[in-house]
Amino acid sequence: MTTRTSVHPHDRRDAHASHDTHEAFPGELRRRRASRRLSQLELALRAGTTQRHVSYMERGRARPGRAMVIRIAESLELPLRDRNLLLHSAGYAPAYPESRIDEPLLRPVRDALEGVLRGHMPYPAMVLRPYGEVIAANPALEVLTEGAAAELLEPPVNMLRLMLHPDGMARRVVNAAEWGRHVTDNMRAHAARNPDPRLDAFIEELSGYLPPLDEPGADHLGFAAPMRLRTGGGELRLLTTLTSFATSLDITLAELHLEAFLPADEESAAILRERAERHAHESRVV
Repeated sequence: MTTRTSVHPHDRRDAHASHDTHEAFPGELRRRRASRRLSQLELALRAGTTQRHVSYMERGRARPGRAMVIRIAESLELPLRDRNLLLHSAGYAPAYPESRIDEPLLRPVRDALEGVLRGHMPYPAMVLRPYGEVIAANPALEVLTEGAAAELLEPPVNMLRLMLHPDGMARRVVNAAEWGRHVTDNMRAHAARNPDPRLDAFIEELSGYLPPLDEPGADHLGFAAPMRLRTGGGELRLLTTLTSFATSLDITLAELHLEAFLPADEESAAILRERAERHAHESRVV
């Protein structure tokens, strides 16, 4: 039996956050540099310092200033939440705020996202938190959720679980073994760069849902391929696009991403257009 793991960024904890800062920062710096497979020299060049200074910081012989910690965090390309954690391990206050998505301050962003979702019709699109929690979606999302078990549709819906769970979308995905591994491989790549035990557990859960994979043939081009989804109107072939808020200085926005599906062929586009028109007509009748 597979255990379901709830993953939310607010649940993450820094392994050394409660330690004395002189003990915490050196270990955190070594761990995060190693996860990015950077040498001390490479990090030093990126951060505008010397290899000796990086070595001294990692051995606790030099205590970096706040600006240096921020430069190091940026050079390591850490997510904003982890940059705050690195600052905390060095004894400094967080530099990046974390707003609630429903705060008035973020209303312009919410309005813009709702416009993007509407504009993507008749194709499915959604806004997700890490790791897969849906916070907004357009009506076309129903083509992905139809027929799924009720418990998978209870808010907050986790789209990654819904897509790969055998009682969710996966039973309608023709190439579930290949496409599902494309999803979990991307998650593993993220986890390798940003270690998080809860994410590791979530990946393990999702991997347990994947069907067995046949031995790849000579024409195998990798797992990254359009998703083939069975519907009442025919088989859809869908491409996925991901958009993130790369320049945001707010943790909430930086952790959001827009996932949008596009038809890979005209037949798929026609099926989605027909579904949207039918649902719009049914809504007017009601």
